[in-house]
Amino acid sequence: MAETLVTEDPSGAVVERLVAATGHVVITGGSTPRSAYERLEPRGDVSFWFTDERCVPPDHEHSNYGMVKGALLDRVGANAHRMRGELGPDEGSEEYAEEIRGELGDGIPEFDLMLVGLGPDAHICSLFPRDAALGVRDRTVVGVDTPGMPPLVPRITLTLPVVNAAREVVFLVTGEDKADAVHRAFAGPPDPDVPGSLVEAASVTAILDPPAAARL
Repeated sequence: MAETLVTEDPSGAVVERLVAATGHVVITGGSTPRSAYERLEPRGDVSFWFTDERCVPPDHEHSNYGMVKGALLDRVGANAHRMRGELGPDEGSEEYAEEIRGELGDGIPEFDLMLVGLGPDAHICSLFPRDAALGVRDRTVVGVDTPGMPPLVPRITLTLPVVNAAREVVFLVTGEDKADAVHRAFAGPPDPDVPGSLVEAASVTAILDPPAAARL
């Protein structure tokens, strides 16, 4: 069961979590996280990783890395492990899995903090409802050939076991268009049609603005 925090400044609440974080921290794409990254001054002992990436070059408008680079990395010079989306879903996912192994060892890694969003269809990372990637249990990173929502380009994503192994997972969700997904993810039973409801990490917090929390 996720703890919920409803606030008029969800980005600020996320900044507080990220500032306090140490070790290996996983961040995500999207316009709402961007406003947090633009305000963030991380500690020097943090290594950033990514939940998922679109299979586009890093300077493409759809690149999660490109967004984070402009909002955070160029400004503070933080250490980040980039998913190389331009390699495609297969080679890109294999390379990222190897990079994780090199830093965190074999098996399912235990990231210290993971920031995730929630799509209107309740997807997390690039794990979409009923997609085969959602059921993967023996890999840390997989490719997604056909995503469930635009932009309709292949993806690279961490798997659900990696999400659930994180010491702390923080959802950042804003907007009235997410209210139904929030209700399904945090007020309903675990359901493969609702990937967000399958997050069972040791600590799970949902940071929401009032419109997103309207149906809780």
